[in-house]
Amino acid sequence: MAVELTMARMKLAILRHAFRGQRAQTAGTGAVLGVILAGGTLFLSGHPELLAAAYAVWMLGWTLGPVFMGGGDETIRPEYFALLGLDRRRLATGLLTAAFVGVAPLVSLVALAGLLVAGHPLVAVPAMLLQLAGFVLLSKVSVAVIGVALRSRLGAIGSGGLNGLILAALGQCWVFFALFGETGVPVAVWYLPSSWGLLAVRGSWWALGALAALDLVLLAAWAALLGKRATRVSGRGRRPMNAATPHTAVVAKELRTWSRDLVRNHQLAFSLAYGIGFAASPLLIGWDGMLPYAGLIFVVMSAAMAANLYATDGTALWLNLMTPGAGDVRGRQLAWLSVQAPIALVLTVGLTALTAGAPWPLVLALLAALLGGAAGLVPLLSVYAMIPGTDPHRRSGNPLRTSEDDGGLTGLAYLTLALVAATGVPAALTAIWSGWPGVPVGVLTGALCTWGFGALAERRLRSHGPELLEAMRTGRKPRPRRAAFLQLSDTRKAIAGWCFALGAIPLVPQGILAAVFVADGDLHHSWFLATYLPAGWRYPVAAVFVALGLAMYGTALWLIRPKATKKERVYSSAAC
Repeated sequence: MAVELTMARMKLAILRHAFRGQRAQTAGTGAVLGVILAGGTLFLSGHPELLAAAYAVWMLGWTLGPVFMGGGDETIRPEYFALLGLDRRRLATGLLTAAFVGVAPLVSLVALAGLLVAGHPLVAVPAMLLQLAGFVLLSKVSVAVIGVALRSRLGAIGSGGLNGLILAALGQCWVFFALFGETGVPVAVWYLPSSWGLLAVRGSWWALGALAALDLVLLAAWAALLGKRATRVSGRGRRPMNAATPHTAVVAKELRTWSRDLVRNHQLAFSLAYGIGFAASPLLIGWDGMLPYAGLIFVVMSAAMAANLYATDGTALWLNLMTPGAGDVRGRQLAWLSVQAPIALVLTVGLTALTAGAPWPLVLALLAALLGGAAGLVPLLSVYAMIPGTDPHRRSGNPLRTSEDDGGLTGLAYLTLALVAATGVPAALTAIWSGWPGVPVGVLTGALCTWGFGALAERRLRSHGPELLEAMRTGRKPRPRRAAFLQLSDTRKAIAGWCFALGAIPLVPQGILAAVFVADGDLHHSWFLATYLPAGWRYPVAAVFVALGLAMYGTALWLIRPKATKKERVYSSAAC
């Protein structure tokens, strides 16, 4: 028991010293949201069916959340204890004890307190603990399984595709509700492990034993998987790269990375499966209106996955800084397009051809605009908003763990999704109103984004290269930028945070997608407001939502912009 308590104290000490500054604010925001969700779950305590469904959602979040958030909580890693000679089962028990120290387990325990109201309180206490242990172990086992799968290219592709399909299904859950005609909670929810604690407090005593047995099985499985975290490097197929110019050398290096890096294989398969799954899900209810947009969804998701492009090189960034004029940014843009554009083109053209009455001008205009916008924004965001990552050769046994700042990576991905989608607005509006003229507008805006954003990225790399390298070496963002943000008032921080977090809702679903559905004649569609309005109001309302989303992002950027110092203002006025 001493080992378990020691690991728990280690975890507590690390968290006490780590949650400071921006990381503390991110953790605090997550804790507030978690408490709100837990409070909503407790509100359902008087309705057993709804409470069972809520616990199923909590289990799903624990199982899939760490996979999508870069490997979950690894404050205490198994590699730290490799030289102590602990057997796997004792190591797994100690790590499990440490896993209960944190905000997420505490919030989940509050949500599980609904068992105290739903049934016998004496049974509810052990049921709560066993249910929480099951949630934590499911998250550990799911991450470990994905980590083992990522040791081979086939496993990386397979796990990425499966994760993409699962997330797409969650995003299109309304399709499954419509397909099965469920107006209430499905009966199958009661058979899930997330409901066993609820069954136990309601008189089914066997469920408590089943829950304990499940926890023991999961603990044994996790202990077995911990021994498979050794990194294996293959030397097969290493062929020299031949390049005539520095520019082509960058392209060749990036293409080889895209083909060999298992994390990038995983991300590419994830984006492809998500795009196809999200667009094809409505086929289950006989609607093919989203098929033409599979390639576009793939492009946007691929950009979000690659938004931290330069950080994936780790401290090897110094090679780029020591080779001025090598065309590194342009080479990476060309390599990214060489990988993503053919897939997006085949998806878009092939699935659009299968759709009756397909909006060809809109789809082609958006494809050109989004490809160009993504090719420009990926390197731009990766140098302006770099999240310090881990050198590839120093990554832990969990390949999904490419950075210690999970919140920063998630925020960067969401920001990329919104900005890439925004680059398609001019082409989309032109195609909706004028038809085929939208295609050259999409080509023009895409080319301008690729060239302009790429030029800004090159300039940033030249002017702030040492700071970016220092951030990669130390794992800390440049101090001036962080200090400037911390100097903002609490009101400005809150407004900027809410604008960044909610700006995508009016911009993409209620604005861009609603206009697309109106153009296709898909009225009274899901929760898109413009599809429910009279004919003369549909496009104006969608345009208002687009403007609102852009205004929210503009407001956030304006609030966090760095202010000139008094000395800089004096120099500026003197120069004028």
